[in-house]
Parts: sequence; C-alpha cells; structure tokens
Amino acid sequence: MSTEPALSAQASAAQTAAATRVEPGCGPATTELPTAPCSVVWSGGHSYVLEGSTGARWAGVDDRGRARFLTDADLRRRGWSRTRA
Repeated sequence: MSTEPALSAQASAAQTAAATRVEPGCGPATTELPTAPCSVVWSGGHSYVLEGSTGARWAGVDDRGRARFLTDADLRRRGWSRTRA
C-alpha cells in the first residue's frame, strides 16, 4: 500500500495556503478598507488618500499627475495594500 496520494494532497494543501497568505487587514482577501480620514492605501502603484468621513472617496493621481477619485468598491475591485510593495 502506498502513501503517495496522501502526501501529494498534504503538499497541495500547504502550497495553496502559502499562495493565499496575505498580510492581515490588507488587500483583496479582506475587503476592510481603512475608515479613518487621511488613511493611505496603494493600488496599481499609486497612493490614494481617504478624503472626508461621510460619503468618503479615495483621492490620488494617475500616471500623468491628473486627479483620480475612487470609491471603496473601485479599490476592492482593483486590489489594494497598505504598503507600496
């Protein structure tokens, strides 16, 4: 009797867990964006700052320096992080 299928299943589970590991409280795995005014997140290589508290929006700039405003839903869809890298 061979134990190869059991070992490959364990290895596969470990690889999946490692691949889905995300920094706690960040990114698409948890959709809890910061809510404090002036919080900063990164998305697509650009920083975005939370403006206001009610009806808040995330303000940043595009590659050409033009103002860009995103909603919470936009950031969740695009992916985000609390750190640049």
